[in-house]
Amino acid sequence: MMKKIVLALAVLTFTLQAKEVYATFNVEADKSANLAFISTGIVKKVNVEIGSIVKKEDILSELKNEDLKAMLDLSRTSFKYAKKDLERQKKVKKLIDEGKFDAVLNKYESAKDSLVYQQLLYEKTFLKAPFDGVVYDKEIEIGDAVSGQALRTVIKIQSISARKLILEFDQKYHKVVKVGQVFNYRLDGDEQKYTGVISKVYPYANTKTRKIKAELITKDLTVGLFGDGHILIDDNSSKKE
Repeated sequence: MMKKIVLALAVLTFTLQAKEVYATFNVEADKSANLAFISTGIVKKVNVEIGSIVKKEDILSELKNEDLKAMLDLSRTSFKYAKKDLERQKKVKKLIDEGKFDAVLNKYESAKDSLVYQQLLYEKTFLKAPFDGVVYDKEIEIGDAVSGQALRTVIKIQSISARKLILEFDQKYHKVVKVGQVFNYRLDGDEQKYTGVISKVYPYANTKTRKIKAELITKDLTVGLFGDGHILIDDNSSKKE
């Protein structure tokens, strides 16, 4: 019985000492990316639709690249023979003219650089997922023309379920709002109460709104929703500040 009384008193003491800081928030994906081709060409394949679940490095779309593939194969062949020639010349290096060996070495280095360059050009015709996620917007179809000189977002991807709340609170509380504090909140139009813990406090205030941002990690909420709530802080710690 005595233990229950002590516990109740402790909870009451914390409640009396607790101070709330009002904050609004928006729901954002923990990760999101706007993807665009950095190469010029015609779209050959589109492998996803809105709602498609993708893994990191999955090919989302591809440009026509037969000419680049042929050049890449040619570069591989040239590098293969240049490498073999260099290996042969290394075995008899002491018996041949130094200038001849340097010419073979230069040919090898040139073939290697050409192969790397052609590989990069070929890889740019593929649009890949930068992380595991879900496609939430797609503005590309087979036959579309894209330009590497005028980048245009064609696919948008975000985390499947990982979300973060971007909180905003008055700058006058910059000394008392800290990582680890509890945030009780509700989504606009939703009576359900949620609770989370602040994972990050931004080290600056917006000069126009005089607000400071903080983050809270959560999951499964719809991106774009908003709401408000209260950050629970220790009144004693605020007095120390």
